[in-house]
Order: sequence, then C-alpha cells, then structure tokens
Amino acid sequence: MCGIVGYIGQKNTKEILLEGLKELEYRGYDSAGIAVLQDGDFTNYKAVGKLVNLEEKTKDFVTESFAVGIGHTRWATHGKPTELNAHPHLGESSYVVHNGIIENYASLKKELTQKGVTFLSQTDTEVIVHQFEKNLKNSPDTFEAFSKTIKELQGAYAILLVTKSEPDTIYFAKHGSPMLVGVNKENEKYFASSDTPLIGHCQKVNYFEDGDYGYVTPDETAIFSKNGTKKEPHFCELSQNKLSAQKNGFRFFMEKEIYEQREVIADTLMGRLSEDAILFDELESSLFEGIKEIKLCACGTSYHSALCASYLFERYSKIKTSVEIASEFRYRKPIMTKDTLFIVISQSGETADTLETLKMAKEAGLKTLVICNVDNSSMVRLAEASILTRAGIEKGVASTKAFATQVVVFWMLSLYLAKLTNALEKSEIAKQIALLREVPASCAVTDNMHERIKRLSKRYLHGHGFFFIGRDIFFPLALEGALKLKEISYLHAEGYPSGEMKHGPIALADPELFTIALLPQHLLYEKSKSNVEELSARDSTICAISPLEFDKADDFIPISTCRDYMLEFFEMMVVVQLLSLEISVRLGNDVDMPRNLAKSVTVE
Repeated sequence: MCGIVGYIGQKNTKEILLEGLKELEYRGYDSAGIAVLQDGDFTNYKAVGKLVNLEEKTKDFVTESFAVGIGHTRWATHGKPTELNAHPHLGESSYVVHNGIIENYASLKKELTQKGVTFLSQTDTEVIVHQFEKNLKNSPDTFEAFSKTIKELQGAYAILLVTKSEPDTIYFAKHGSPMLVGVNKENEKYFASSDTPLIGHCQKVNYFEDGDYGYVTPDETAIFSKNGTKKEPHFCELSQNKLSAQKNGFRFFMEKEIYEQREVIADTLMGRLSEDAILFDELESSLFEGIKEIKLCACGTSYHSALCASYLFERYSKIKTSVEIASEFRYRKPIMTKDTLFIVISQSGETADTLETLKMAKEAGLKTLVICNVDNSSMVRLAEASILTRAGIEKGVASTKAFATQVVVFWMLSLYLAKLTNALEKSEIAKQIALLREVPASCAVTDNMHERIKRLSKRYLHGHGFFFIGRDIFFPLALEGALKLKEISYLHAEGYPSGEMKHGPIALADPELFTIALLPQHLLYEKSKSNVEELSARDSTICAISPLEFDKADDFIPISTCRDYMLEFFEMMVVVQLLSLEISVRLGNDVDMPRNLAKSVTVE
C-alpha cells in the first residue's frame, strides 16, 4: 500500500511533498522519504516509522525557488523496513520512487552487479535507477534511456524518476499501480498515487492508463502509450472533497475496502512467492526449531482467520494446531509448553486481550509470532517475530481486507512450514503457490455480482435470524459472514458447521429463518448439500452461494467455476461481505460506524 507524490514548481517543495505523503498515511506504511533536485543538486531524506520522523529530519531544509521533488511512503516487500530500503533510491545522478513489484529484478540485478554496479538496498526498486543510468550511457537522450528501461521491466509499477541530466523534468510510468498528474493555474505539476494529495493544489488531473509513460516539465506533459505512440493528456475536473476522494466514489469506506481486497492481497503476496517456495525475509528458520505444536490466539474477525489457519497448518504443514479466544485463554490458567509456537493475530496490534496472552506466552518462555497490520504496534514490538499483512488502513469498523490478508498470510505460512519440515512434495507446494497467485482475481467484484446481491438483499430485512453454514475451512468463513451481518445490520446471525444442524439448531428452521449456505464444488459438496436439504425440508429460506446451481435454494448467488476450494473460499468471502453491506444499507444503518463498536479494542 505504498504512496507516491511528486512536484514541479516554485513553492516550498519539501512542504508540498510532506503534506502529500500525509494525505496517503491512511494507506499504511513503515518508512518514508523525499528527494529534491534544486540548482543542479539533490537533497535526500529518509526515515523509518511515522512521517513525524521524516518531518523532524527535514525541519531545517527549505526550498525557496524552482525545484523538482519526489516522495514515497513504503510498505516493506523486498527487504525489511530500514532507511537503506526506504525510497527514493539513488543511482549516480538520479533518484526513483516506485509502487508495485519488478518481477524480473533478480536477473536485472545480477547483470548490473556483473557490470560493477553496487546496490545499497535489498529492494527490487533500486534496479530501476541503475538500469536507467546504464541505458543513459548508451542513449542519445534521457527520455530514450527511460523508455528503454521501462520496456525492460516486468511486473506492476508506478514510477517517478528525476535525474540531473534533465533538472526540470519528472519521468513517469504506470502499469498496474495507480498514478495521476495534476495541474493548476500557476502551471505547477503534481503527481500522486491517489486523488487526495492533489486536492487544494490542482483543479484538473489526468489519470494515467496502464502502459502509459512519459515526462512532465513546467511547460509540457508528454504521454506515450505502451506501443510508443504519443497521446494527448485528458485532464478532467478534480473533486475538492477530501473525504469523498478517499472513498474513491464508493458510498462507504467498507464498500471501498471490499473492492480493495484484490489490491491488498496482491500487496500481501508481493515479494513472498517464488516458483516453489514461500519467502518470508522477516522470519528465521530457528523460530520453528523444536516446535511440535502451534497455538493461535485472537479475538473477533482475527479469531476466525486463526480458525482458518488451523485447517491449513494441519492439512499442509502436518503440525498439531489449536485455536484460542484470547479473552478466555488469559483467565483459564492454560498449560503452555516450550515446544509450542504461540501466534497472535490482530489487525491493530493493540487488542488488549490478545496482547495480554502474548505477554503470558513470553513469560512462559514460548517462541512467539504476531500476524499484524501495523508495524511498531505493541504486539510487533513484543513478539519474537512478526509478519505484516499489508492490508493498509481500514476505516470501516467491520473488518474486511484485514481478514482476507490474514488468511492469505496463514496459507503462505502453512506452505513455508511444509517446506521447512518436508511435509509436502515440492510439486504440491508449487501447485499451491500457483493457486495463491490467482487469489487477487478471485476477490475481484464484478458489476453483475454486486448488482445481483443488491437486488437480492431486499428479501432479507426481516425474519428471526440467519444461519451461515459451511464445512471445513468454510465453517470459519460462515462465522465471519455471520459476524459481518451482526456488526452492521444489527440482525441476529450465527455461524455453524453444516453437519451440526441436526444437533439442535435445526429446531429453529422455518420460513423466517434465513440460511446462507456455503457450497464449494471442491470440498465436501455432497455432504454440505445434504445438510442444506435438511433445512429446506423444514421450510427454512435458503440462499445458496456456489458455482453449482442448487435446486432446493430459494435464492442462488453464483460464483466462478474455480479449480480449487481455496479460490472458492475467497470469492465466497466477498459475497458474504457484500450481502451484509447491502442488507445494512437497505436498513438505513451507518455502515462504517456501527453502533456500540470501536475499530481497535484496547480495553478489556
């Protein structure tokens, strides 16, 4: 969830860059930096942690005349969050900032290293500036060197580059990551990866399309398409409402965050997948030495992701796993043995009950790991190791993308452990990694899907409650679907394993009981279908979510035909989130700020 800003003009460039980065803080980051080119010389500052650290470093730096500047907030992908790995990255006479991932960076870096180039960071981004400067030595002009460099890159990127050879120019390229440029009446030029940094500075903006690259000077905005054809900029009016801009046209932050899951999952995977292995640079293999059991501890949505993890660890890593509700675990005098890896999960890293269980585990001498979205949070500082989920800031109280990224991290961690312990064949790990690459596409929200759920939601505004049911890993998804509905619609909902219906809950079945049935094609479909038929026979109203049409269903929400149950899992996750959202909207509730709830529970 990195952020980019850029500026060409006469004003205090430092302040404009810092203000722009501040507007992108909501996306999440672990380090930040700026580079300013003025009077032929560069000034560069970087800092780990919050922007206040960068502001402190730059407090005596002022630009009072024409300058070109670029800035960046980084969420660590390749390499840990350090000043050396923070952007902008320096060549001999150029600086670059970059969002995304350069997939062929390893081969480019190897070639550059063989030619004598010294790399200072562990990032994929640094290859861009060195590749550019290599091309600059063999090109008639700067733009041709930049164009050649872009053609040599594979992956997703939004790039800004400044160089001493053209001190009034910012070079840009966009493929797969957002980027726009804005202008104002004073003919200043502003770049950003989102609308919000430009509001108040620009009246008109041009949103770059995938494949666009080019350069901007005080007098020219030159844009070229991916085939090299020059195209006219298309400037449109920029909304001056910052809150609206942050919502990107969505009605609620929760809605926006459901749609963003595709992007944040791609960010979560970034730099962590090779062809046949999971790469967690932040973990030492010694963390798992002597471990015979994993204990997961969390609350709420994070507890549901932990339940998902228990299926994945036992299925793929072949390691005994148990899951605990943090608020219960801390009071029941649990037995903790040193051959247990204690994993806590929290979106904020400050959840009071979960934090206390982490302290208990530390005191008992257990190895500890935190899965979290916030670097430098209390849990991250306390645990022996941490994996950041890279979900970005969630403004909606009801968690969506935090859950999605947590489950993705657990899937990756189960494969990481499987390789460490030889629990899976190399070919099976490669197959699972190929599936992981497909997850972002499984989380894409289509117009047809959303419109169908919108129309269907009007039938679910009354009744005496909801059952969300599923088997295996779809049981914790049923729990999560029920929780989402409870949180924002205030309707009673419960999640159950499908096979538990006959053990009591089916007594509630009647036409006013709504059953949301998760029916994956590739995992226990026939057994789950039988359980739904039992409810249908008792007149429960059935809404089936499945790739296979179910003739006993009153309503049917189709998902794509996938090649694995985990891809079905993520598509169904999006469906239950949207269903809860649309029911809540029809009931007139405040979707983002549901009653009685807080985003981070820092009290018992």
